[in-house]
Amino acid sequence: MRRRILSAVAVLALAVGLAACSGANDDLSNQYREGNTQGFISSNGTVEEIPAAERGEALSFSGTAVDGSTVSSDEFAGDVLVLNFWYAACGPCRAEAPFLEEAYDDTSADGAQFLGVNIYDGPEQAASFEKTYGVPYPSILARGDVDLKLEFADWTSLQAAPTTLVVDREGRVAARLFGQLEDASTLRTLVDDALAEEG
Repeated sequence: MRRRILSAVAVLALAVGLAACSGANDDLSNQYREGNTQGFISSNGTVEEIPAAERGEALSFSGTAVDGSTVSSDEFAGDVLVLNFWYAACGPCRAEAPFLEEAYDDTSADGAQFLGVNIYDGPEQAASFEKTYGVPYPSILARGDVDLKLEFADWTSLQAAPTTLVVDREGRVAARLFGQLEDASTLRTLVDDALAEEG
């Protein structure tokens, strides 16, 4: 009898633990799925494209980069910008790093800019990740930066990583990808679409 009770407690604890791990991501994923903008569900999560007439206000942010410099949205005015939300211990973030690099290589010559947003780490951990995975673009650090987190709150939960936003030339979010990239092609297509828009 005691063994049966202990087994039941263990099962209940496991269920609660799994719910705690997935709750925030599930809510965000459901929000994307139920949105009233056009989009589709890909095999690796949700991809949402936002028609130009339905995009919100331009993002306005400033943050401290891994190297200690200040990076702000003003530096990307008039450019298409890819924002990737990540942290060093995130397995999917590691897995998608080569695809982000490939998309960067394919689109940066056409004028696309990339910026990482590290949601948990300090500069040492973030710099180690960037060196290990050959990240060719800078990242800003969101840990402890309330203003930076609030600026992105309408577009992504900073509990959910990886998430990638494509920002148009006017600074508005044109597309978002929830979850790990399985290849570079989807992101490359979204960036190309944003680059093709008239600014």
